[in-house]
Amino acid sequence: MAVFDDLFSSVTTDAVGTPAARASSPLAVRMRPASIDEIAGQEHLLEPGSPLRRLIEPADGQGSTRSAPSSVILWGPPGTGKTTLAYLVATVSGRRFVELSAVTAGVKDVRQVVEDARRRLATGGDETVLFVDEVHRFSKSQQDALLPSVENRWVTLVAATTENPSFSVNSPLLSRSLLLTLRPLETEHVRELVLRAVSDERGLGGSVELDDEATEHLLRLAGGDARKALTILEAAAGAVLSDEVSAGGGDAVPRIGLADVERAVDVAAVRYDRDGDQHYDVISAFIKSIRGSDVDAALHYLARMVAAGEDPRFIARRLVISAAEDVGMADPSALQTAVAAAQAVQLIGMPEGRIVLAEAVVHLATAPKSNAAYLGVDAALADVRAGRIGTVPAHLRDAHYAGAKQMGHGEGYRYAHDWPHGVAPQQYLPDVLAGSRYYDPSDRGYERQVSERLERIRGILGSAEPKQ
Repeated sequence: MAVFDDLFSSVTTDAVGTPAARASSPLAVRMRPASIDEIAGQEHLLEPGSPLRRLIEPADGQGSTRSAPSSVILWGPPGTGKTTLAYLVATVSGRRFVELSAVTAGVKDVRQVVEDARRRLATGGDETVLFVDEVHRFSKSQQDALLPSVENRWVTLVAATTENPSFSVNSPLLSRSLLLTLRPLETEHVRELVLRAVSDERGLGGSVELDDEATEHLLRLAGGDARKALTILEAAAGAVLSDEVSAGGGDAVPRIGLADVERAVDVAAVRYDRDGDQHYDVISAFIKSIRGSDVDAALHYLARMVAAGEDPRFIARRLVISAAEDVGMADPSALQTAVAAAQAVQLIGMPEGRIVLAEAVVHLATAPKSNAAYLGVDAALADVRAGRIGTVPAHLRDAHYAGAKQMGHGEGYRYAHDWPHGVAPQQYLPDVLAGSRYYDPSDRGYERQVSERLERIRGILGSAEPKQ
């Protein structure tokens, strides 16, 4: 499972591969994937024949990467496996691995690594995998120092970043690199890792068991970050095992419960079941608080959902519905805000997405309210479903095809732009519905202006003589 991004800084290993995990190493280090099969969540990058797979598993089986890209940039959220993939590039093919952290390394360090790699190649030594973590923190001169080594394949460069490379990586380096985007890990991917860490000898080796409720809380806290999940698991396991020693031990395997996870991270579990009653109760209270213009209550329920790990896209969708149903034409810009929030959350994800959602909640909760458009379309639907449809008036029918005019289609139609105020007095509804009113605007917000204008429009339309 891919989880390790910030474990080493300026670390050089021998020709055998990456630093070996010790018994005292963090759980995330000990559970580092030993093969491609242990990586989850990035299947789209590891399909047979894909560039990354060719880089990890050279076709000739001898560690040559001539058919694979000489430089890749891994872009993705924390804890999705950027560093893990870099380790596998080196370990599976037996190449030398060198890691530089953009936070601490300078141009001199980069040039030293490149020169050493070049010298090794010239003397028949191993190829070098150079992993640069947080490459977006490198200055232009530091990134430029990498160009000759990439151009001449003196090193296989694997760079990782959580920032959009289009804005944070120099164009020359970007053009010479293959950009690979890592997807956020799904909850099931992280669950797989956690359960493996509990049972695997590299991890906890079955020394503890994990309750279902504790597992769910741990996964919510991790938020798709596998490294964070392992860190929480290790802290909770340490606390439980310590209690067991203090109590004198016993025959039963210690169990990690919800309280143990809460104690380990000092974060109380939010009582919220995404598949049960709490899910529906909280979202119901959330929408009703917005409808009732209680912005504080709305933010409270938003916070409960965010803290519990609710899918932010679900929250955003409900905000779009609320903007149309409850705010409506009293503030037409509310729908624009809600749609923009939904798009922004999809783009940037969490935790920053909470800010976008909060802005939309504040806008909708404090906006004037009207459900007139909602009631209007439902009233129209009720008539249609009841069979009150009628035929389209002849003067509104399509008159562009051959023979239409002979049937009277379009005859007497009045072009709205030829009339004062852009409103032509004529009948638009079918005869059976003539005079029906579906939209009844309120006197709140922008809809007050709509009401005044609509009254004048309906007066003009009502002055039309009925068609015979």
